[in-house]
Amino acid sequence: MIKLPWRHPKASTSRLILLLHVLPHCPLRPRAYGSAGALGEKSYMAITQELSDAMAACGASGSASGARGLHACLVSAGLEASRFLQNNLLNTYLSCGSLDDARQVFDGISFPNVFSYNMMINGLSKFGFLREAVELFDEMPVRDSTSWNTLMAGYFHNRQPLETVKTFALMVQDPNCKPNMLTFACAMKSCGTLGFHRLGLQLHGFVEKLDFGRDSQVGASLIDMYVKCGAVDLASQVFDLLESPDLCCWNSMILGYGSSYGSERAIEVFKKMPDRDVVSWNTMISILSHNGREQEALSMVIEMSTLGCELNSTTYTCALSVCASILDLRWGRHLHAHITRNQKTIDVFFGSALVDMYAKCGHLESAQRTFDALCDRNTVSWTALIAGYAHSGFVEEAMKIFSQMRSVPMSVDQFILTILISACCTKMDFCLGTQLHSISFRVGSCSSVPVSNALVTMYAKCGNVETAECVFQSMPVRDVISWTSMITAFSQMGNISRAREYFDAMKDRNVVTWNAMLGAYIQHGSEEEGLKMYIMLQQEGAVKPDWVTFATLFRACAEVAAVRCGNQVIAHAFKLGLNSDTSVANGIITMYSRCGKIVEAREVFDSILDKDLVSWNAMITAYAQHGQGKETIEILQRMLCDGIKPDYISYVAVLSGCSHSGLVEEGRFYFDSMTRCHNINPGLEHFACMVDLLSRAGLLEEAKKVIDCMPIKPSAEIWGALLGACKIYGNKELAECAVKHLFELDTKDSGSYVLLAKIYADAGNSDDSARVRKLMREKGIRKNPGCSWIEVKNTVHVFTADDSSHPQIDIILRKLDEVMKMIEAVGYDQSAASQSQGYHSEKLAVAYGLVSLPERMPIHIMKNLRICCDCHTVIKLVSLVTTRELIVRDANRFHHFREGSCSCQDYCISWCTFKNREEKEK
Repeated sequence: MIKLPWRHPKASTSRLILLLHVLPHCPLRPRAYGSAGALGEKSYMAITQELSDAMAACGASGSASGARGLHACLVSAGLEASRFLQNNLLNTYLSCGSLDDARQVFDGISFPNVFSYNMMINGLSKFGFLREAVELFDEMPVRDSTSWNTLMAGYFHNRQPLETVKTFALMVQDPNCKPNMLTFACAMKSCGTLGFHRLGLQLHGFVEKLDFGRDSQVGASLIDMYVKCGAVDLASQVFDLLESPDLCCWNSMILGYGSSYGSERAIEVFKKMPDRDVVSWNTMISILSHNGREQEALSMVIEMSTLGCELNSTTYTCALSVCASILDLRWGRHLHAHITRNQKTIDVFFGSALVDMYAKCGHLESAQRTFDALCDRNTVSWTALIAGYAHSGFVEEAMKIFSQMRSVPMSVDQFILTILISACCTKMDFCLGTQLHSISFRVGSCSSVPVSNALVTMYAKCGNVETAECVFQSMPVRDVISWTSMITAFSQMGNISRAREYFDAMKDRNVVTWNAMLGAYIQHGSEEEGLKMYIMLQQEGAVKPDWVTFATLFRACAEVAAVRCGNQVIAHAFKLGLNSDTSVANGIITMYSRCGKIVEAREVFDSILDKDLVSWNAMITAYAQHGQGKETIEILQRMLCDGIKPDYISYVAVLSGCSHSGLVEEGRFYFDSMTRCHNINPGLEHFACMVDLLSRAGLLEEAKKVIDCMPIKPSAEIWGALLGACKIYGNKELAECAVKHLFELDTKDSGSYVLLAKIYADAGNSDDSARVRKLMREKGIRKNPGCSWIEVKNTVHVFTADDSSHPQIDIILRKLDEVMKMIEAVGYDQSAASQSQGYHSEKLAVAYGLVSLPERMPIHIMKNLRICCDCHTVIKLVSLVTTRELIVRDANRFHHFREGSCSCQDYCISWCTFKNREEKEK
């Protein structure tokens, strides 16, 4: 008798080869099965069992050649008709990954049974031939529960969870098959993937009906399903009913609480765990990092290692990702050393995470060195290095590495192209962008949504909006970013109507889209349309505004001085809990200060717990605009005491405050200290403030010296400031010098020409004055018409000089005449004012405010030009005779009129005082 040399299914390969040599010489023939002598040597059942064991061993080892040898033995021994052995051989081929051989075996089975079909369906779906698997399932004469489970598993593993659920529904309708625990496990996984909460409840009820609820595996599946559906409370109820939940249940609950309730609840569950595995630790580290608790996440890595839990690749990659997000290079290097000590080799996953960490921390040398040391590289590692160079501004180096990657060769994916095209946007490199566009066509990524979005942005920023629109129109699929990019593109070129067309054409909008459209309106001076967009956003209610929305809205309210609307926006921010956001609070400070409410602005400033540089600059600028120079300096000193370093804008605001308050010595000190103490080189704005400060104080020669010593070319604003002072103090020579430079700059500002014409007129030189006005006409320069506006009962009323269009103009004029008589009684000489000054826009606005607003309410007036001397005097006296507070914002600053005096202490119109004093001396 020939004895086969093994018994265990996991036979070694050498024993398997020995079998292949022995079996062909075995005296077995189909006709001998009935022979007592042959059966005496070896029974058919024994031979069949040993062949089955050999096939199992062959499948376990994954040897397709060994499986073919066994197949040959079956044929030579005459056993190829045995359905039992055919099924075993079919399973062996599938285990070895040889689908073609499995197909031949299945086709050779004369009467395949349900086991044959189930194995073949499983194999086809496993190798991605799902359609063929479904066709085979439909051909089955008889099906059992395993058949349905196999097809459901095939759908799920091929990422078709909806078809899995549909198959489950069909199985339930089959009277010959009863769902088992595997059926429900697969259905619940699909339900969780889809997030079908209601279906999950139905599955749960079905499980309880069939009395499967007590099984721990079913309980784990229920918990996992509810967690993925976002129903953590239901998952908790299932968890509490389990007598001894396993680690999978605990881990699912940690994940669920972390996703729905934040890290605190997850930590509570984590601490209650009787035992933890590496998945528990990794889940907790991930939750902490995603909830902004990166340092605690890294501390948990240390705790995990201290307690003897071995760190795996997921732990390391997650920890390195945390280091990259908080730019903690020291921690990242520590992890790198830990990996080197505890891992035999740094594989591509560790290596890619290390390259990414070093690159994001800005340590490109270490990133390059780590990348060069990798034995194996994948697309992720190449992408991490290219992104590091691109985001650091080294686009040329990134492109060189990209060329090396393509020469390896390595497949180019959408992520690399998106990174490089975005880098072209930063560098405004149109040529390189078009080259990358061509590459995207060659590699088949031109239809990728991220790549197309990056191309749209690149072309738009490079000024080629037509090509950007062509790319957008050619996209087969568009997302919210695609539409928002087009809105931003047209906004940048000033075509707000086209931007609005794209906005209106969008089906789904997110908060970024709304912010883009709001910003487009407000950036181009259409604040009223922007505020209408905000109302539309509230009415739709589908999208909640964020801090960017409110910061943009406050800017709009500040520009048009719509304080009531601003208060409504503040109330909305409070309702959403965004009032404590520093950026939102900074916007409120600016809005209040631009609306004349400096006290309220200071209250908001004092309420900010974590002030940033913008907060300090906003408050300094607010006091400067209101002419409160001493308060401006006080805030700057507090800022320095708090360790905040002032920047370029800080010193512009301080010098502006000194200029509006006539603080000459203080202005000189801070102009000097900005370079001496903080190494900030003065810019055009700083020089303009100093020239204005010195000129207003009558120090015209010193102001001219400042201009002559400027290391940069003086701007029109600087010469304009000197020209204005020349008008005040009647210095015709310096005025002509300033005008000469203004003409060279070809300024279109009408104010400079008007000032020069008035200087000539005051000096009695009418011919030169006429010549200047003729030059204005030849150049097409017109004086900007003055207008003032006031908000009454949520409506903005606009007035121009000698305006007669207002529906209440008769009442306004009567009130103005009444007030003029009152101020004449206290010394105002109306005959000194010209006829045109009698009905200036600000006077009409003041009269309307007196008629329309309650006596207790201050009157806020905005003016687009600088307030004239006569109007300043009139409004100052109006505040005296009516005991009303009036706040006027002109083109330069705020004037707070109260009890016959102005906050500027008449410094801003000192030329009037100078002229009156000069006339008295004569």
